[in-house]
Amino acid sequence: MFKKVLFFLALSMAAAFPSMADEGMWLLPTLQKLNGKVIKDLGCRLSPDEIYSINHSSLKDAIVQFGGGCTGEMISDEGLLVTNHHCGYSSIQGLSTPEHNYLEDGYWAMTRDKEIPVPGLSVTFLVNMKDITDDVASVRRQAGKKGLDAQALVDSFFVYVQKEVSAMNPDCEVEVMPFYNENVFYLMTYKTYRDIRFVGAPPASMGKFGGETDNWMWPRQTCDFSMFRVYAGADNKPASYSPDNVPYVPARSLKISLKGMKPGDYAMIMGYPGRTQRFQTASQLEEMMRQNGIAVRARTARQNVMVQGMESDPAIRLKYANKYASSANGWKKWQGEQLAFDKLGIIPREKQKEADFMAWVSKNSKREAEYGKAIAQIDKAVAADAHANEEGTLIQNSIYTIWPISPVGRFNMGFRAALRKNPSDTASAIASGKAAALALFKDYDEALERKMGKVMLRFYLDNTTEDSPLLIDGVDLRTADSDKYIDGLFDATAFRSPETLDKIKTQKDLLNDPATKFSNAVSNKLISMYANAASRSKDISEGNRILTKGLLEWQKGKASYPDANFTMRLTYGTVGGYSPKDGVEYKYYTTLDGVMEKEDSTNYEFIVPARLKELYAKGDFGQYADASDGKVHTCFLTNNDITGGNSGSPVLDAEGNLIGLAFDGNWESMSSDVCFEPNLQRCICVDIRYVLFAMEKVGGAGYLLDEMNIVK
Repeated sequence: MFKKVLFFLALSMAAAFPSMADEGMWLLPTLQKLNGKVIKDLGCRLSPDEIYSINHSSLKDAIVQFGGGCTGEMISDEGLLVTNHHCGYSSIQGLSTPEHNYLEDGYWAMTRDKEIPVPGLSVTFLVNMKDITDDVASVRRQAGKKGLDAQALVDSFFVYVQKEVSAMNPDCEVEVMPFYNENVFYLMTYKTYRDIRFVGAPPASMGKFGGETDNWMWPRQTCDFSMFRVYAGADNKPASYSPDNVPYVPARSLKISLKGMKPGDYAMIMGYPGRTQRFQTASQLEEMMRQNGIAVRARTARQNVMVQGMESDPAIRLKYANKYASSANGWKKWQGEQLAFDKLGIIPREKQKEADFMAWVSKNSKREAEYGKAIAQIDKAVAADAHANEEGTLIQNSIYTIWPISPVGRFNMGFRAALRKNPSDTASAIASGKAAALALFKDYDEALERKMGKVMLRFYLDNTTEDSPLLIDGVDLRTADSDKYIDGLFDATAFRSPETLDKIKTQKDLLNDPATKFSNAVSNKLISMYANAASRSKDISEGNRILTKGLLEWQKGKASYPDANFTMRLTYGTVGGYSPKDGVEYKYYTTLDGVMEKEDSTNYEFIVPARLKELYAKGDFGQYADASDGKVHTCFLTNNDITGGNSGSPVLDAEGNLIGLAFDGNWESMSSDVCFEPNLQRCICVDIRYVLFAMEKVGGAGYLLDEMNIVK
């Protein structure tokens, strides 16, 4: 019954509100029924079956989860993949050394044997997704008839069906994913490739042009791309790295268009949006914003010290580039989110929506019985968890970042994994633990970590509202000299350097190390705070499930797509600019002119490579200049509905040709994870012509064009 209601609501939306077609992160199997007419009317010249099919190759076969947090796409039949520069950032940084700084200088493998294997990197293809909602409902009914625990029976069913499908697909991974707050369930089948090699990327001065200053901002001129190649066994199936592996032949690769775009052109994005909160209550949103504020303040303190270290030494800059970028991205987004919440009145709007919903609920006794207590149940649990969640956010963004905790954690993971395989071989387990911890020292500077440790411990002590002490070996850190404690910790721990790590020869040495004691004390503090969270989490989950079902029944004519959960989605819209405030109009594209206008040789974020300036001065743009003005267009805007995880997603034209890569949202719509703002929300995309210009003209890797299918 629920799926019929959902289908009716979504179909009503599609027919009655075509102007809202740019809102929504749509599930691919529903395209034919729910979105086919809308995308056709908007300008798409592909059928839903050409976008997603399990019976033949379709566009979805060219799209991958990249590295567990981004999206990438196949752009040749020889395994070539493109994604964002910031998605490949950690991999590129991990491969870099002061002697071969691929992050700063860029890199292009001029032959296949120069493509560099990336340890730990994988890409995952969606094979298919099957709706099993009716099956889950049937299991629940059986549990009710037999007086059994419904959730336990459902969990057993999930294990069974995953095992059955895995047996039929031995090279695949199978998982069950909930949607609409556990009102709908899909069985997802994926295939993962783990031999991924770095092909090339522009220097950071292009790939990260504008740095944190321009992050989330428009106008933008960032050449945000990197390229990798997927390798497979001789049978084209997933295989561990081997020099004998061959480039993977995908079921589909994308054609690339050099035609450019104009306002109003159809644009769609396929990818893996990470997480949205469009079904949360006002109390949940208020709590989220309080936690974000804590994280922003903590990260500000830590990043200030990190930046000082990075600016003092190029070697430290390389070591901490990815750490800083990872921290700063959320830090800036949360600040923009707070501004957008305040400006757009997100919380008052949500409260009004809840009041309107409850007014509708109260008019019908059946609705009152089913939905009437959901919001109150959520609010009660949120209030009960508030202190633990806020204190937990403080700990995780302050003392949990102090250096020894990370290598201690890695050591323990390696040690325990080895011990599980051979419980009697403690010596080998210690060696495995050391190897795991040593990997972190590549990006480590002791002096900088000491400084950050002192700042973060002091930040925690100044901001904690906990009554109970943080005890380490009987010492309450609230009354201790925090700077002296950090110095003593670094001086005494074996996790101070690769050399001192050799002091750990037995499990007793590990347990007695001050860093282990510090790590355990912090972890135990978190565990004690969350001791009663499990039952309240269940109350929130059940409340959200009931509320979401009610909202879908109530909000006829509204977009009925599920929250993002890092499963493949399609969003569709058009190319176009926007007006952020009175008297200001942003056009939909930027050019190389903007790069030169922003150049500042004294500011690391706005340095322009000499080769790029040379090409610009000569007007040597090859086939990549736009026909309208003869300039290289760098970035453009669409009104597609995206979020984190969509980074690297292909931006496709009406024929499904690649025209750009999605890489950011705009500052004025930082509340977009909660509420779509059609007049303000824009997706910032790097123009594929700028990507290929940087690859061929700046990087000298034009040979890669030979394996691409380019449409002019």
